[in-house]
Amino acid sequence: MQEILDAIQSDASPEDFANLAIPESYRAAHVLRSEQTMWDGYESADKDPHKSLHVDEVATPEIAPDEVYLAVMASSINFNTVWTSIFEPLPTFAFLDRLGKESVWGKRHALDYHVVGSDASGVIVKVGSAVRNWKPGDRVTVHCNYLDDQDPSAHNDSMLAANQRIWGFETNFGGLADLSVVKANQLMPKPAHLSWEEAAVNALCSSTSYRMLVGDNAANMKQGDNVFIWGATGGIGAYATQLVLNGGGTPVGVVSSPERAELLNAMGCEFVVDRKAEGYQFWSDENTQDESEWRRLGKQVRGMIGDDPDIVFEHPGRSTMGASVFITKRGGKIVTCAATSGYMIEYDNRHLWMKLKSIISSHFANYQEAWEMNRLIDQGAIVPVMSDVYDLTHVGDAALKVHRNEAEGKLGVLCLSPEEGMGITDQAKREVVGEDRINLFRRMAGTKA
Repeated sequence: MQEILDAIQSDASPEDFANLAIPESYRAAHVLRSEQTMWDGYESADKDPHKSLHVDEVATPEIAPDEVYLAVMASSINFNTVWTSIFEPLPTFAFLDRLGKESVWGKRHALDYHVVGSDASGVIVKVGSAVRNWKPGDRVTVHCNYLDDQDPSAHNDSMLAANQRIWGFETNFGGLADLSVVKANQLMPKPAHLSWEEAAVNALCSSTSYRMLVGDNAANMKQGDNVFIWGATGGIGAYATQLVLNGGGTPVGVVSSPERAELLNAMGCEFVVDRKAEGYQFWSDENTQDESEWRRLGKQVRGMIGDDPDIVFEHPGRSTMGASVFITKRGGKIVTCAATSGYMIEYDNRHLWMKLKSIISSHFANYQEAWEMNRLIDQGAIVPVMSDVYDLTHVGDAALKVHRNEAEGKLGVLCLSPEEGMGITDQAKREVVGEDRINLFRRMAGTKA
């Protein structure tokens, strides 16, 4: 791996990269099949990723014809890495075993360890025989939609493919490692004005937000739309806020502290709901929701923007769905991509059907949507929302911080990159985009001078 890093830092030629030896093993963050019951009897909050995420050498797999070896310079923490590490809602080895039954190439994934991570930036070291559009030495970012094109269901919208998976969560050989195996149809050009870690944190969350709001497959936001965003300084919420502002809409962001409200204002979001300061309790007990709290929230939002939201950007799930359905404008849309507070949601269907509202499901993004979002980042229209950076040996610290909801935006993880700030090849563009914008989350979090 040191020879590969040396080649990257010396900007070696494609031929030089192609001639590099691929190591027999590489350093990777992974969980073990033998430990998948270690958290039995624990409450979720008490499960510690430190104890289940191991950073050690693993064997290098062979690449398929449509894959590349990627030297991973940086990655990031997503909730799916936390879920894998605490084996919730179920251990991910069942995903790997199902993939292992699909083909000879799929069989590689069904191992006794699972290398995690669904984001990456890095350099292609070697390409498979069927790879057409990429070559060794290319600097890339990776989106996590993992599928082939042999199922007809993949050809209208690849997120509807019967064999669609999330790389590094439902597949092995993920991005929290020094080396990874990536399909060619996951690759996108790395924005030249960003460092490795700044480029690594975007794809999963930003593409998810793009599909939910901008693409044709979910909310299809238009100029002037009022968009209510839960968790507006979190991973997907912070990209959603930027997309609404960039697209001529009005965001109303929900946060849970004055500091997060200040961050949201600094992003350009004028209308902020601090749910903790307001004392919102949408459930009066474990089984009963309080409609008066929905009405109080709706009144507050109308007092801010003079109308109900055209779109509600919903991802907490059980804790908020009742309120989301209620406050949405007549004929409006609730677009949901997750359920971090619980999957079994409840809402009053009268407020949905009688006012012709729609609940729209959304999951990650197809290649075109991810590519378009990456283009916005490359243009500087959207900036990373990275608040801190860890090295791979401390991936457990980063995962625990996300698990406890203590992180703003995204946490970057240095893999092969020896230090922060490397990988910028267009300083002039960076100056145009602005250091203050690029580093807003780090400055507000106090992790960058």
